[in-house]
Amino acid sequence: MAYLNNTMIIRRQLVRKVVRLFNEGSLVEGIDRIPIEMSPREIPAQRRCCIYKERAVVRYKLMPILGLGIDEEQDELTPLSEFAQMAMDRKETSKKVLTVVDEACTSCVKVSYVVTNICRGCVASPCIMNCPKNAIRFNASGNAEIKSDKCVNCGLCKEACPYHAIVYVPVPCEEVCPVNAISKNEQGIEYIDESKCIYCGRCQNACPFGSIFEISNLVDVLKSIKQGQETVALVAPALFGQYDVHPAKVMKAIEKIGFSKVVEVARGAEITTRNEAQELVHRLGEGSPFMTTSCCPSYVELTRKHIDGLQPYVSETRSPMHYAAEMVKTQNPEAKTVFIGPCIAKRKEGIDNEFVDFVLSFSELDTILEAMEINPADCEYLILEKIDSEARGFALSGGVIAAVNAQDLKIDVKTLSIDGLNKKSINLLKAFSKGKAPAQFIEVMACEGGCIAGPVSHLNLQKGKRNFDKNMEMLKGNVN
Repeated sequence: MAYLNNTMIIRRQLVRKVVRLFNEGSLVEGIDRIPIEMSPREIPAQRRCCIYKERAVVRYKLMPILGLGIDEEQDELTPLSEFAQMAMDRKETSKKVLTVVDEACTSCVKVSYVVTNICRGCVASPCIMNCPKNAIRFNASGNAEIKSDKCVNCGLCKEACPYHAIVYVPVPCEEVCPVNAISKNEQGIEYIDESKCIYCGRCQNACPFGSIFEISNLVDVLKSIKQGQETVALVAPALFGQYDVHPAKVMKAIEKIGFSKVVEVARGAEITTRNEAQELVHRLGEGSPFMTTSCCPSYVELTRKHIDGLQPYVSETRSPMHYAAEMVKTQNPEAKTVFIGPCIAKRKEGIDNEFVDFVLSFSELDTILEAMEINPADCEYLILEKIDSEARGFALSGGVIAAVNAQDLKIDVKTLSIDGLNKKSINLLKAFSKGKAPAQFIEVMACEGGCIAGPVSHLNLQKGKRNFDKNMEMLKGNVN
């Protein structure tokens, strides 16, 4: 998760307003006023040209919160109320995971190197002398200037400048993407290439204008609850790092939203652990040099889209979310299952999974609780199942290794934890795809620190880890 910033606060404000309008039964009637409430005439626009631009941005940001992609809007004159009605009437959710709110995207500069006013126009002119494309010249003021149509972003001018007058200006979302899945389209707006995207969520948190959104299932979940359908919350183990409150109270708070039942996905993690341990022993016995985990959907997407040669070494065991949802559907095929977690990639897995109906993020969950004025600290204790601590430990990097090692493997297995997917670790995994690796069991987590640091958590890793360790101590022996 990124550090708290104003774009996250605005996103939460919008979600909170949508939840409150829904609960009041006035979502369709009231949603058109949200842009005006967010940018009232009395408060001058401070970040954009005028309040009308601010209101347009808010309007477009409400679209993915309603579960609609920006490209689904055909007419700018169509009021938000019509799109809210579409959300209320739809029977199926969008198959898209992320969208770029083009009105909010500022079309960051294409040239990554800029000459600042520190430039002294020195006689040596090393920036000019070392540019391979003649893209830099002195302007009429005697300062260096980079011509964007010639610059190839090699950075040699920056390295040569004795005054450090040339700076590197990244495009934040493009800079953090480990697989180059986001770039500008012909209009200069950022575009996410679904054929490359692994849904790690880094771009969403990196954008300083909050222009990248998940396509939310928020309205669909609230509809399911309101219509009286059995709606079961499947809560990821990382939840126990989100609150400095006893987990049993947090689970009760989730139930108070209106869920029929709250199930720990850690119960599914117990099944994943057993199956993965058996598969590991079998594969090694068959002569496979190593096996990697399969519970991180970003990593699985990485192998499918970028490292095809690694797929034979990926475990075929399903994720804890799958097994938890399957248990619920086995008991009641008509129940609606709602996975709640810290991961954008789980939205993609949920779309593809036959047992998962909807996905909510921890950030959305926390905002729903806030909108409904449900304080976990004030809730009573929900009786929790007795679950292996190792299964709950899936939330942390190294947790899957620890859980599998706790099984009676009857063989010695060397392990390796890949803690975070970045360009360096991806290159390492590409090397493993050739059939050689320094370990026999390799755990791969897209987020540094594990799921507890997921992109749509509402606490940072340090606070989350502290809360998780504290709450796991309280859960020892399943004592409430």
